[in-house]
Amino acid sequence: MTQDAKKHGVLVCVDGSAASDAAVAWGTREAVMRGLPITLMHAVPPVVVGWPVGQLYADMPEWQQDSAQHVIDQARKVLRATLGDSEPPEVRTETVYSAIVPALIEASKDAWMLVAGSQGLGALGRLLLGSVTAGLLHYAHCPVAVIHSEEGAVPDSTAPVVLGIDGSPASEAATALAFDEASRRGVGLVALHVWSDVGVFPILGMDWHDREKEGQEILGERLAGWQERYPDVHVERKLFCDKPSEWLLQESERAQLLVVGSRGRGGFPGMLLGSVSSAVAQSARIPVLVVR
Repeated sequence: MTQDAKKHGVLVCVDGSAASDAAVAWGTREAVMRGLPITLMHAVPPVVVGWPVGQLYADMPEWQQDSAQHVIDQARKVLRATLGDSEPPEVRTETVYSAIVPALIEASKDAWMLVAGSQGLGALGRLLLGSVTAGLLHYAHCPVAVIHSEEGAVPDSTAPVVLGIDGSPASEAATALAFDEASRRGVGLVALHVWSDVGVFPILGMDWHDREKEGQEILGERLAGWQERYPDVHVERKLFCDKPSEWLLQESERAQLLVVGSRGRGGFPGMLLGSVSSAVAQSARIPVLVVR
């Protein structure tokens, strides 16, 4: 771990919700595992008064101060409960009176990782990302962990880490962090690749076994350096035909963490979150780590 990472630490955005509590718990375990400080940050949006039109309170009203203190106290309570007998990390708290997403994005410049809770279940029972979390995934300057809390369950600590790999720069960064996460947790890594990402498409008359061998060779080349660096991590390679988000979500059912890059090979420079990353961050039932 670099001195830069130690200085920045884990940043958890808190708002007092169940999803926020889940984010604090996960962020606490991450900070302890890495020996990093943790910052609990609560952003309070300025109050707009009716007259003069559009005018903002210059200072945080007392009722918002009380509410913000309650949120921070609740986050601290969850952090202490999560620690158990673990050595507590350095804990910082910060309350800012500012628009939420811009404040958190600015704070992410000095964070090793940002942890946020998802919004939870929508009307049709489908997991939805809140506007704050979606904004962070698109524009944060560090990896973002999205924590779902619809069932309040902690993933199996012996389950593997799942990595979606496609060979893009974002995928390379995700691969590095996925190996590190698996190594620190003492678990295996499932590296998932889809046929379309290695230029192999099923066509009439194709010999599937030959194509599978070719895909395995390409995947092996992309993982070789990381397996040498992390010999303690057992890697299971899996290849599927297209629809990467569906296969990632399926594999996530038997995992404790899902790691993906922020933009796949088909993305544009201005589109910082690819469709695959967005789909799995929204629908997975386990923590999803999106890496820039």
